[in-house]
Amino acid sequence: MKFRRKVYDQLLAWKRRYDGSTAAMIEGARRVGKSTIAEEFGRNEYRSYVLIDFSEAGKGLLEMFDNFGERPDDLFMYISAQYSVKLYRRESLIIFDEVQKFPRARELIKSLVKDGRYDYIETGSLISIRENVKDIVIPSEEKKMRMYPMDFEEFCWAFGEDDLVDLIRTSFSELRPLPKSLHLRAMLLFKQYMMIGGMPQSVHAYLRNDRDFDAADDVKGDILELYRDDIMKIPASYASKVQSIFDQIPSFLSKHDKQVVLSDVTKGSTIDRYADTFFWLGNSMICNECFSVSDPDIGFSGTEDRRRVKCYMGDTGLLVTHTYRENGSVDPEVYRRIIDGEFNVNKGMLYENAISQMLVASGHRLFFYVLYDREAHRNEMEIDFLLSVGNAVDGRIIPVEVKSGPRYSTVSMDRFRKKFGDRIERCYVVHPAQLKVVDGVIRIPPYMAMCI
Repeated sequence: MKFRRKVYDQLLAWKRRYDGSTAAMIEGARRVGKSTIAEEFGRNEYRSYVLIDFSEAGKGLLEMFDNFGERPDDLFMYISAQYSVKLYRRESLIIFDEVQKFPRARELIKSLVKDGRYDYIETGSLISIRENVKDIVIPSEEKKMRMYPMDFEEFCWAFGEDDLVDLIRTSFSELRPLPKSLHLRAMLLFKQYMMIGGMPQSVHAYLRNDRDFDAADDVKGDILELYRDDIMKIPASYASKVQSIFDQIPSFLSKHDKQVVLSDVTKGSTIDRYADTFFWLGNSMICNECFSVSDPDIGFSGTEDRRRVKCYMGDTGLLVTHTYRENGSVDPEVYRRIIDGEFNVNKGMLYENAISQMLVASGHRLFFYVLYDREAHRNEMEIDFLLSVGNAVDGRIIPVEVKSGPRYSTVSMDRFRKKFGDRIERCYVVHPAQLKVVDGVIRIPPYMAMCI
């Protein structure tokens, strides 16, 4: 089962624009579909292609890169013979899959691109981790592309709901709600997106098995184990810290403010001691980090406070399995309660994680804002996400709050608008009801978050 992925269009644009003058680098977490899309691109857009999987490459091939990397004639001859593929000048693609497993191949990209005979796509997990690049010269001849789990729009495409997605985008731009029947249909798709997630193998298992949650859950469980295996391979100096944070993500997100409290991990811990931990989780793209800002103005990085962080799972379907899987499976009752909107399942955690996933897939970095009232010993304002539009000179901010239930307060948003109104482009409250505009605040159903 093939899925339509947006990164394919990015690859087409890369091929047209650079015409062999740079390699494409697809970065992403494990199992998001990097190898599949690279191979599909090679099959469709070139006369021939070769996929070299460095996680399985034999000793002979690796030695060829070491010994003949600077002699491309010999290297190409060996690759062609090893894979029984004829290579055609300017009509063939060579894919370096899981290139972080063999950094030497990545280092050779500079000379291979300069040679100019073929095009190159690199794919990899944990590409930016320091341990994988410390001994090589990172080539500048790379066009990086980030690939995430399927976003909500891609998820809808997989279900054949192309027309509904188009209507959602039109309705959002015109600030008018969908007809009730289509709203209910879109909400059901969104709930499935929360439960199944966007990992292609999980979506494939779900659809192939007549929308069976157990089939999808088996795949998600395997992916979580792969992540744990990856964690165990990182330097021992901080592997246990990464494991601790990863295991407790559901616990952190179950709390009201969703923030990571390091004292809950290890007594007396500080953010400095966990710097490598969050570096690893963020760069592996297993998690989406969301940092606090002290001054909610354009250029969030200038007032970013890394001592306060929320750590969302990169895929909400994986979060469901991570949270609720016991004895090898998730109780079907959990899925029923999510579909029915029952509140004894922590729906707020799932909603907020799904919105974070949708925002990241749309290209946003995640920040949040909290103003603590010392006299009242409580938070005066809590804004779940702060986004920016425009540039550093005339840019504006977009506050976003996420509400999972039909009854909620907008006190924080109201106070935020009163205090920072001159900086705001527009405000959104994501809620499980129809789109409506109330006192200048745009209240949208969660399936429209992909449009922000």
